Amino acid sequence: MPRKSKKNIDSDLKKQEALKKSGEIPTHIAIIMDGNGRWARMRGLPRVAGHREGVESVRDIVEACGQLGVKYLTLYAFSTENWRRPQDEVSMLMRLLMKALRDEADKLNKNNVCLKAIGDITKLPNPVQNELLDAIVKTQNNTGLNLLLALSYSGRWDITQAVKKIYYDCRSGNLDIDSINEDIITKYLSTQGIPDPDLLIRTSGEFRVSNFLLWQLAYTEIYISKLNWPDFRRDELYKAIADYQKRERRFGMISNQIKQKKN
Repeated sequence: MPRKSKKNIDSDLKKQEALKKSGEIPTHIAIIMDGNGRWARMRGLPRVAGHREGVESVRDIVEACGQLGVKYLTLYAFSTENWRRPQDEVSMLMRLLMKALRDEADKLNKNNVCLKAIGDITKLPNPVQNELLDAIVKTQNNTGLNLLLALSYSGRWDITQAVKKIYYDCRSGNLDIDSINEDIITKYLSTQGIPDPDLLIRTSGEFRVSNFLLWQLAYTEIYISKLNWPDFRRDELYKAIADYQKRERRFGMISNQIKQKKN
């Protein structure tokens, strides 16, 4: 990514300050990063070029979220269904992931970002698991942005593994079946201790959640960007947040109740 001039940095800071003054910054943003392949195809490039450029978007969005004070950013990096892709593309994605982790770990640490991962991590190749664990350990004491990578993840997998854990705890006597409610189920998900997303962003103009955080997205605001992920940079993120700030989140209540609750 080219180095920014002082003029561009100052302009960006003004945009961030305006966003902070205009409304609430989401505590948790989740992103379905879609369109890498389409971005490459439109330019007559191999798919790997789209994935590489997508890494640049990740870098920019992570940095911008940290600067805005976002507490949690969850990126749908590799779904359970992505294992069905051609083997050569899967292998390329694993190599790209490993390189990105190796290249970015020090920068994440320097910027006080705490890296976490959700998903069936055991399905990842051992070298990728090792690189991921190294980056997680290196950044585990940081107190800024929590960056969650959803790897070998799907919402149905998440709920299924939660059901299994609940079953085993009930069978062993560690959990009373009559005590099971939404709060209990939430504690068994891979996002335990993490607030549900306030804002879900999906790129490439697709209108679906693609098996992502199915339980956690119950009351999440959704923003669809027509841009493919490699073209999605901080200015588009600011548009998504500005759109989010205009919404009234009622959580099943009516407007008057929300106003009374705030007062």
